[in-house]
Amino acid sequence: MKIIPKNTICLWFNKDAEDAARFYAETFPNSSIGAIHRSPMDNPGNKAGEVMVVEFTVCGIPCIGLNGGPIFPHTEAFSFQIATETQEETDRYWDAIIGNGGQASECGWCKDRWGVNWQITPTVLTQAIAAGGDKAHRAFAAMMTMRKIDVAVIKAAVRGE
Repeated sequence: MKIIPKNTICLWFNKDAEDAARFYAETFPNSSIGAIHRSPMDNPGNKAGEVMVVEFTVCGIPCIGLNGGPIFPHTEAFSFQIATETQEETDRYWDAIIGNGGQASECGWCKDRWGVNWQITPTVLTQAIAAGGDKAHRAFAAMMTMRKIDVAVIKAAVRGE
């Protein structure tokens, strides 16, 4: 018998949960597609036999994608925050999301083509903000001028340069 996680993030999609889950599994480490469940009968979100629920994991976090129709679009009230160690890693995830029909936003935020919001956040920024004081102020002020986070600029801000 399959073990069901106690807590699972549920993302509501119009009808593309499987495509989104495949993209996430191909893009992020420790990510995969699990079971795909088809609707046993017609319902407001889909017809009998269509993909209704997709089980997937993003960076080790269990999720399901529910094809529920266009009733509830995604908003910035929910986002995945992906911690990165280098500029290359930051660029890889940012470029994958934007390059696959997504949109850039401010301060490390972007939106994928399905409307799911992502924060691509270098750990140097998170650590600087956690340190507080002048380092946090300088790092935060630098971040406020960016779309994709520039690791070198954040490091320079932390040093006071």
